[in-house]
Amino acid sequence: MPVEYGEYKGNKLIKLLRNENDKYPFSFGKSKARLIVENFDEIKKFAEEE
Repeated sequence: MPVEYGEYKGNKLIKLLRNENDKYPFSFGKSKARLIVENFDEIKKFAEEE
């Protein structure tokens, strides 16, 4: 999965793309990144549910 870095209003962003031509990447800043990292196990369980 390609990853890009950018900026929005002076704040750093990370963009996760499904492929190189993804028109709508999943992007977020450091505050949301910390939240994701802190809750990774719960997010993983949610993603693996049927």
